[in-house]
Amino acid sequence: MIDGPFTVAIDGPAAAGKGTVSRALAERFGMAHLDTGLLYRAVAAQALAGADPVAAATSLMMAELERADLRTPEVAQEASRVAADPEVRRALVGFQRRIARQAGGAVLDGRDICTVIAPEAEVKLFVTASAERRAERRFEELRARGVETTLEEVVGDVRARDERDARRRDAPMVRAEDAEVVDTTAMTIEEAVEAASGFVERALAAR
Repeated sequence: MIDGPFTVAIDGPAAAGKGTVSRALAERFGMAHLDTGLLYRAVAAQALAGADPVAAATSLMMAELERADLRTPEVAQEASRVAADPEVRRALVGFQRRIARQAGGAVLDGRDICTVIAPEAEVKLFVTASAERRAERRFEELRARGVETTLEEVVGDVRARDERDARRRDAPMVRAEDAEVVDTTAMTIEEAVEAASGFVERALAAR
C-alpha cells in the first residue's frame, strides 16, 4: 500500500494503449484508476440523448461511468466535442483532482492530466502510437464488439479526433515538457506496461 498521495498521470491520443497501460499499472502497484475519458463519454451520451452538456457534467455520478453504451463511435466523437467546451471541463476538474491526490495513490489517464489536472504528479507519461496503428487497434476493437465500420472510416475518425483535441482552446492535448514518452507503435501490451512500470518504480524508490 502506498503511503499518502502518489499520482501517475498519463496522457495520449485515442487508441494508443494508455487505458490498458493505466489499468495494468493500477493493478500492479495497488492504486486506484480513473479513465477520465469516460467522464466525457458519460457527458456525451447524455448530450446525445438531449441533455445539456454542462448540466450533465455538473451532476455526473460515478455510476454513469458504468453505462454500456460509452464505447460507441458516436459517443466517442461527441465526447471529443463536449470536451472542447471550457464549462464542461471546469465542471469535471475538481472531480478528477480529488481522485488524483487520494491516499494510496491513483493512476489517471486522459488528454490533459499532466498539464491541467495533476501537474504535480510524481509520474507523468505520454503514451502514443502512429495514427495508422491506433486506427487498426480501434477497428479491431469495434469489430470485436459487432460495430459495422471500415478501417478507412476509423482512420478518418482518429485523425479528426486528434486534430480536434490538439486544436481546442481550453486544455488542448499536448505532451507536458516533463512527461516521459512511451511509443507503443511497435510494442506489445506487455512491453508497454513494463516500460511504464519502470518509471513508476523509479519514482517510488526516490520518495
